[in-house]
Amino acid sequence: MENKMFTISVYSENNVGLLNRISGIFLKRHINILSLNVSESEIENVSKFIIVVNTTEKWVHNIVGQIEKQIEVIKAFYHVDDETIFLESALFKIESSLLFDDKQIQNIIKESKAEIVTVSREFFVISKSGKRSEIEELYAKLKPFGIMQFVRSGRISVSKEKMEISSMLEGLR
Repeated sequence: MENKMFTISVYSENNVGLLNRISGIFLKRHINILSLNVSESEIENVSKFIIVVNTTEKWVHNIVGQIEKQIEVIKAFYHVDDETIFLESALFKIESSLLFDDKQIQNIIKESKAEIVTVSREFFVISKSGKRSEIEELYAKLKPFGIMQFVRSGRISVSKEKMEISSMLEGLR
């Protein structure tokens, strides 16, 4: 079997220690988590984990089964990239003088469809949301100017198709 990127969605109760147990499932199998995001879901008191891994479908199927055995987990799913809508966000902190002294950096921001979220005397901050490749491309263009700080979020994702969890969780509202 061939390795592919999979997005695992886990709906769970919001309990302390669950993240540690879930990450342990990947650790035991020597599978690296490429991206991890945890947030509230569309249902009150239900959290949603978005975990991105590069592995085989057999392994991801087994991992999802192990995750579902955790008491707090309501349901877990996995999808390939074509079955989801996803993006990441990034912030770039850059020296302010470049914004005013170099027209090229303004063009880079405009062409990449990024936005300036704050400007001070010392620095300005650019925000970019999109596919990882778009963020990496902007990073490469800004790097020669000097990036003071950079941070990128984990993947956030929704499935293209309605998932059975939606109707199951509807009863919890």
